[in-house]
Amino acid sequence: MIPTVAPAPADADQAGTTTPAGTPARNAGKAAITKFSRHRLFTSPGAVAGLVWLAAIVIASLTAPLWLPFKTEDQDFTAVLSGPTAAHWLGTDELGRDILSRIFAAAAGTLGTSMLTVIVGVGLGTVLAMLAAGAGTRTEAVISRVTEIMMSLPGTVIILAVIGAVGTNIPVVMAILGILMSAGIYRVILGQAKSLQSQLYVDAAKVDGVGPLQISFRHVLPGLANTIVVQAALIFAVGMLIQAGLAFIGFGPPIPQPSWGGMIQGASQHVYDAPWMMVPTGAVLALTVLSANAIGNALGKAPNAAAPHLPSAAARRQRAEAVAAIAAAAPKPEDQAAGDGASHSAAPEGTLSVRNLSVGVDSAGAGNGVRLVTDVSFEVQPGTVLGLVGESGCGKTMTALSLLGLLPSGVSVTGGQILWNGRNLAAVADRDMEAVRGREIALISQEPMRALDPMFTVGYQLTATIRRLRGMNRAEARKEAQSLLEKVGIVDAARILKTYPHQISGGMAQRVAIALALSGQPKLLVADEPTTALDVTVQAEILSLLRSLVKDTGMSVVMVTHDLGVVADICDQVAVMYAGQVVENGSTRAVLDHPRHPYTLALLAADPHANHADDMPERLATISGQVPQPKDWPSGCRFAARCQFAGSACLEPVPLLPSGTGEGLVRCVKADQLAVEGMDWLATDVPASRALQVTPRQNLRTLNTIVEKDPA
Repeated sequence: MIPTVAPAPADADQAGTTTPAGTPARNAGKAAITKFSRHRLFTSPGAVAGLVWLAAIVIASLTAPLWLPFKTEDQDFTAVLSGPTAAHWLGTDELGRDILSRIFAAAAGTLGTSMLTVIVGVGLGTVLAMLAAGAGTRTEAVISRVTEIMMSLPGTVIILAVIGAVGTNIPVVMAILGILMSAGIYRVILGQAKSLQSQLYVDAAKVDGVGPLQISFRHVLPGLANTIVVQAALIFAVGMLIQAGLAFIGFGPPIPQPSWGGMIQGASQHVYDAPWMMVPTGAVLALTVLSANAIGNALGKAPNAAAPHLPSAAARRQRAEAVAAIAAAAPKPEDQAAGDGASHSAAPEGTLSVRNLSVGVDSAGAGNGVRLVTDVSFEVQPGTVLGLVGESGCGKTMTALSLLGLLPSGVSVTGGQILWNGRNLAAVADRDMEAVRGREIALISQEPMRALDPMFTVGYQLTATIRRLRGMNRAEARKEAQSLLEKVGIVDAARILKTYPHQISGGMAQRVAIALALSGQPKLLVADEPTTALDVTVQAEILSLLRSLVKDTGMSVVMVTHDLGVVADICDQVAVMYAGQVVENGSTRAVLDHPRHPYTLALLAADPHANHADDMPERLATISGQVPQPKDWPSGCRFAARCQFAGSACLEPVPLLPSGTGEGLVRCVKADQLAVEGMDWLATDVPASRALQVTPRQNLRTLNTIVEKDPA
């Protein structure tokens, strides 16, 4: 009988080892350094270059008295208006003063007063926006009227008036500039804050009794970090340019104190006889502004933002390289026919055959990063439904998206074949996939609002899609759109065509999304958990609709789901995925009635619908732990660390092979033994005192000792 605890490896000569005390500390320090180096500020080459430039300018300016070759007022009358020389690296001005010394001597003042504008403008605008968003409509109205008055005032006239009253006191002038700019910043941040206040976590804070102002500063303000950073970078750059402009027209620091604007003004007087004078100061000012914008752009990106829909040029090049590599590695048609036999060559049209598919993260070249999906194989016959089942993080969605070439930016197919009508879609360029998407293979996403644009009516979106995919005129497309809505079970189709997506329910929106997917009359439908966000009644209606579509149209479906009830209801075949691999596949009846992989056993034992009422256990089974991250996948069985039946043989790689006790394929060395002895997954967790980690350092003596101490 197979023991119900995880037995240790049989290698008795492998003893456990102790970990040095300093290892955790070193690992923690290394992890901290790695996390810091992966900060979004350091993942952008432009931001890194800008940070280095600004740091160099600030350090050089603050330490200028220690290293500058000349004082700012020193004059060399033998080298007036000279270009770069050994003595004056950047040349001299009209009075023979060293340009390099004056640029760096003026840098600290320019950057400091520009930062003062940022602190005053962004700080005041943010505080006013938070007060207006949290203190009620009356306070918001008062603050908004005041800021509107500020925005209507001529800023240039006010600054010149301040200069006339207090003189060329640059810190005061830049602070006044910050106050004037705070009105525009207030309008931007207030709009973002009002949007964030409609989020569910803000409603939860209100339910907990948190006050409006506390909500604004504790829950809304952190969500504005990206907007505030971008505004700060913009104001910093604008502050430098305005300060340089004031100095250019004669309202800068008093002579002989240097300033970048004053130096540019002096160079403009000699643009014909000494054009070089304009280059050093102008280049330094331009590079500093560009550096500030590059840093703001990098910091303004949300840390958890999804990959952009349109990949960058580098990502497109990497994907093209991956496609070329897959095409080169794919077997030739004659070799493929010889290896597979005539059965594959005679496969009917509309058959999908996925063979050893691997998907990975691009890193330093296409496909050299972490694998997300490894050697996935399955086949979908016309008119059948295949279910991809598994927990979140098992690679189901990545597998499904690879069928349409819709993998996110930075992820690509790294190996294997996706054979569709005799064509390997894994080796097809992105431009050629446009003829396949929608017309031959269509997608139903988990969230219907991702497929529907809230700016256009349902009728417009359906009609435009039908015209693009089928080439119909407007009247024919309108009629076909109404027919599609009726086909997916919408009774009042004419009225729904005139509505916007936000005006219909979730179940109705999912029906519209299915109609949108059917617009091009595809032969294969990829459904990525289409019923997860729906209630039970609507879920049953959608499943019935898909079942009737398969029966009536003869299309095939790849259903991505984590619900075994959905699989039992609609699927003909099922492929169980775990940690990027298919661990078991076969007919739905065979897999659900006679599962042979421990993971399938565990999923069924944890499903209340899979247990009959008369033998329902007091406590449903659970699977301890969680799906490992792709970077942590073991070399052996990936489910071994969570398996109740794991042994030493599970430490070696396990292929997907036919089982001797049934149809289909299974990735488990103990599949036949489990089937013969009729073992079930325990209805409760393995007691901690009896659970052993599956590592080569455990031995059988340890298991015997534990069993002797705890015979139960």
